[in-house]
Amino acid sequence: MDKLNIAIAGTGFGAAVHLPALRYSDNLKAFSFFHHKQSKKEEIEKKYGLKCYSNWIELISNKSIDGIIIATPPESRFKLAKEALKNKKHLLLEKPVAITSEEIEELQRIALKDNLSVCVDFEYRVVPHFLQAKEIIDQNTLGDIFLIKLDWIMSSRSNPKREWNWYSDENKGGGVMGALGTHAFDILHWFFGPTTEVIAKTYTTIKERPQTNQMMKVTSEDVCIANLKLSNHPEEIIPCQVSLSSISKNGRGFCLEIYGSKGTLFLRSENQKDYVHGFNLTYIDELDRVTTINPDDEFLFNRTWTDGRIAPVKRIHDWWANSIIEKKPIIPGLSEGLNSQRVCEAAKESSISGIASEITY
Repeated sequence: MDKLNIAIAGTGFGAAVHLPALRYSDNLKAFSFFHHKQSKKEEIEKKYGLKCYSNWIELISNKSIDGIIIATPPESRFKLAKEALKNKKHLLLEKPVAITSEEIEELQRIALKDNLSVCVDFEYRVVPHFLQAKEIIDQNTLGDIFLIKLDWIMSSRSNPKREWNWYSDENKGGGVMGALGTHAFDILHWFFGPTTEVIAKTYTTIKERPQTNQMMKVTSEDVCIANLKLSNHPEEIIPCQVSLSSISKNGRGFCLEIYGSKGTLFLRSENQKDYVHGFNLTYIDELDRVTTINPDDEFLFNRTWTDGRIAPVKRIHDWWANSIIEKKPIIPGLSEGLNSQRVCEAAKESSISGIASEITY
């Protein structure tokens, strides 16, 4: 069959990662870009060799376009996605999917009505070391899980001179919760089950950032410390501690510690710029024997790039394409995005109230 024509909204992550991934896809091909500024249209077309739309209605009305990747800043995603779904376009959304869980629920209703595939780009679900860790957990190798600790300590915004942008504005979907929390909570749900309760504290450590010739107030959080209860069954509660930071210079990166009755598992990476290169998986058994575990061949990527973000995004593209072609639901999709968003919102509510927030599904 002919490849599906895909438009990309957003020329940041969309151009740097989604575009090269599409160029190696068996079932998808890049068709066009969208940028809201008419003044950028000619520059984008010349740089990437693809038509660029500055009028969203014109793009989504084009019947030659089968699906759209929306990789714009979070504030605009809901409006763009809603209008695209009403024009029967399949979607791949970056996270956070929207600003509120109510917006995600509205997208769900529209997508379900027309049997449209909406994928959410939770890349860690396809990374080899994460797939291997998931298999170890599912095989009950660790026994009963007693404690989970996830530290994601990054330095991307540690420089107080870094310019103010949408990331600094909570109302625009900025902050460490949207950047790291959405991924962290989805990983935990995938591995262990949904969050039923969260008590958290969020902080805005760097309170101002420069923009042009003035200092702008930062309203989004850059640190979050949270305690979660995870459970697949009411009688099996797993305590989990999560620490997120985007302002920790020389931070340790990603570190997931899983402590069970039969063993301990560490999934770690100090590489702060890559989803693939740098991860390692360590298992310690009941006799304190330490084993470094490499992913099974079935979990490995067929191809990797210098930019390690491209391989997992390409795999997500493949899953999305199969969902569209076979007319089957996609995981990760809006349900996974919604569950993650609910935890982000509950954590913020808890930080304000000082008490635990319960989450119902």
